[in-house]
Amino acid sequence: MTIQATLFSFVNRWECDENDHLNVQFYFSRFEEADRQFRLISGLNETLVGARRVRHVRFHKELRTGDLITVQSSIAFDGPHMLTVVHEMREGSSGDLAATALDGYEPNANSAKTLRQRFKEFQSAMIAEASPKGIQTSPNGARSTLAGLLNKGAKICYRGTVLPRDIGVDGKADDQYALSCCTDGVAHVWQRTPMTRAYLVKNGYGRVAVEMKLAWVTPLKTGDAVVVATGFTAVTPRTFSMRHHLFESRTSRLVATLDVVALTMDLKTRVAVGMPEEAHQSINKMLID
Repeated sequence: MTIQATLFSFVNRWECDENDHLNVQFYFSRFEEADRQFRLISGLNETLVGARRVRHVRFHKELRTGDLITVQSSIAFDGPHMLTVVHEMREGSSGDLAATALDGYEPNANSAKTLRQRFKEFQSAMIAEASPKGIQTSPNGARSTLAGLLNKGAKICYRGTVLPRDIGVDGKADDQYALSCCTDGVAHVWQRTPMTRAYLVKNGYGRVAVEMKLAWVTPLKTGDAVVVATGFTAVTPRTFSMRHHLFESRTSRLVATLDVVALTMDLKTRVAVGMPEEAHQSINKMLID
């Protein structure tokens, strides 16, 4: 055995966003379920490898209403982490690669040989399409404070509460919840640039993420109030990057960070378009890194 079939799913209309494609929070929920199945099949657990440090996702092809979803998972010891679980999401009818996720673990260096032997039946080579491109491999912003971020120019874009429906099987808020907070707030981040909602509507453009990296710092439980503070971290002629910082509101405890590479897409041609020069200049002046 090598790569394992870990998910068979489907894109529901209610999971699609204003761009008429699967919202990123549901890509993460599919990867989360695929990971649970892979852990069951392979015997991978935190006792052996520690907690997951990051989930690094790249989006390769849109998934739209009615598309079939399959995920295959394996362990790649040639990945960017000491132990990397690779999830390959494909459109089930065409086989086209839709998204990839890298789950990064850093077990004790002395255990590498033992882990290779233990999981030899679940290994495969790292695929190039999954390699990080616009975001560094290691977690970022883990020492950030809410006050410090606001002083640097980050802005609050979301406030909310963890509800029972947001809790995963481990009793903690799951990846989909963290993504939903950020995706609900991100329109307010774009609004800080010249690429406002009015600009996007006028030109027939949509907001699109092409790469994301989620890193949990501390858990959330039912009833916790949260706040998201977001700042820009990089800009190129075609893309810009931002980092969402999810805090527990009562104590300002950092819970998670989500790095994002974003761009604009023409909703008719479904291809990326460059940002106006004034947007490039505006974002460059607001960088927090």
